[in-house]
Amino acid sequence: MRAYHPALNALGLIIMIFGLLMGFPLTVSAVLEDGATLAYDQGIFVTFVSGLLLWAATRSRRRDLRVHDGFLLVAASWVVLPVFGALPLVAYIPELRFTDGYFEAVSGLTATGATVLTGLDDLPISINLWRTFMHWIGGMGVIVLVVAILPLLGIGGRQLYKAEVPTPMKDASLTPRIAETAKGLWITYVLLTVACGFALWWAGLEGWDAVIHAFSIAGLGGFSSKDASIGHFANLNVELVTIVFALLAGLNYATHYLALVRRTYKPYLRDPEIPFYFAVLAGSIVLLTVYLMQHGAHDDAATALRYVAFHVVSISTSLGLATYDYTLWPMFAQIWILFLGSFIACSGSTGGGIKM
Repeated sequence: MRAYHPALNALGLIIMIFGLLMGFPLTVSAVLEDGATLAYDQGIFVTFVSGLLLWAATRSRRRDLRVHDGFLLVAASWVVLPVFGALPLVAYIPELRFTDGYFEAVSGLTATGATVLTGLDDLPISINLWRTFMHWIGGMGVIVLVVAILPLLGIGGRQLYKAEVPTPMKDASLTPRIAETAKGLWITYVLLTVACGFALWWAGLEGWDAVIHAFSIAGLGGFSSKDASIGHFANLNVELVTIVFALLAGLNYATHYLALVRRTYKPYLRDPEIPFYFAVLAGSIVLLTVYLMQHGAHDDAATALRYVAFHVVSISTSLGLATYDYTLWPMFAQIWILFLGSFIACSGSTGGGIKM
């Protein structure tokens, strides 16, 4: 068992950090007085103490993480963190079984977007915020966040980084130090999220709805604060902003980072995935718009184009937000967009699927 102590020690650290991250929705709940403060107090206490006990119990065996430690830690993190992520949900919603809460947290952290909850419109803002904040944490990867912090605690993070990131990025460090690379990716991620939030607010969403959906879009997760998803707002500008930022989130964040630090668009021109990415999406939008018009799915081309463009981008990038019940479309259209979702997002993005 002692052979696993280094990985378990780092897992304890990750759990503690995860507990501290719950402080964000706790603060929002306290400021808004939405009734969920106690749920977060309980969640933070249990999470932080559990992580602290695990960290303290394995501290004597600390050393730099090796390859097998990295893989073990990443796998354990994705299984264990949803246990704690479910705590505020279960504490606030008494009728929610723990298995359902765990499902919701797994769906949040893995940016899957499937939900077992109903009545989202009536939930406190902080609860919906926590749901999409889990998307955001898991989208870039809580592991990559921790890698940026590990050197401060005397723990090497290179093997952990390599176990977490996509294969094309494993040996392509953007900076000489892995921790600096992780920080750079997270800074880029934060900037894109902030830009998305302001754009949604400008497009017509209220402040907290903009924040909640910015987390969901940047992490390409799909949770919403509304049962009808983005369709609840019936706002073309909001839909266009969602499309733009879903497309950006579906690109390699390393490319975004290089473009940002070098202050040039040339990294986008050198990324071999980008031309194929946009060509397939554009071609699919045109193809499905024509196909749906021929099959009488919509009354006019403008409406068909609006729904097709949104759902091709949303499903293909694995975002999953919706403005229309696309299960009413002919089966070919449904299968095609689901097929795109299995591979279209670029490596190094927050998208799902096997990626390009």
